[in-house]
Amino acid sequence: MAAPVRAYIGLGANLGDSAATLRTVLAELAGADGIDAVTASPFYRSAPVDATGPDFVNAVAALDTSLAPLALLDLLQALEQRHGRERPYKNAPRTLDLDLLLHGDTTMAHERLVLPHPRMPLRAFVLRPLRDLAPTLTLAGRSLDAWLDEITDQPIERIA
Repeated sequence: MAAPVRAYIGLGANLGDSAATLRTVLAELAGADGIDAVTASPFYRSAPVDATGPDFVNAVAALDTSLAPLALLDLLQALEQRHGRERPYKNAPRTLDLDLLLHGDTTMAHERLVLPHPRMPLRAFVLRPLRDLAPTLTLAGRSLDAWLDEITDQPIERIA
């Protein structure tokens, strides 16, 4: 078994009871084989980006995992399916969206997975909760705050 690495997962939902779905899936991740620990950011509310529909509830989870990137992606996609995720069209509203953002220092460009997640630096709904968990993390040599300073058109609000 591989030594655990720190991975970061983006979580979002904008159909049904989104906050309850995220709480449930965080518990499911914590109980999954190959996941040693799960720490979640606070939840945030944000409008859809490049899409229409209800506001999203978003968070980021830090995982200590011995799963390889594609095995972790398989787990995330199975959880999405369990929670009724459908993909009728690009950026459709969803009951659950789980994105593998980072997996240790892994960089890869596979047909199913690109790491680090290529749109992560452009999304306030990822950067804000990621900063809560890893305030000193850098992406492409820049701080999360530097990336966030460039995103002025994506309002995001922490949920109490």
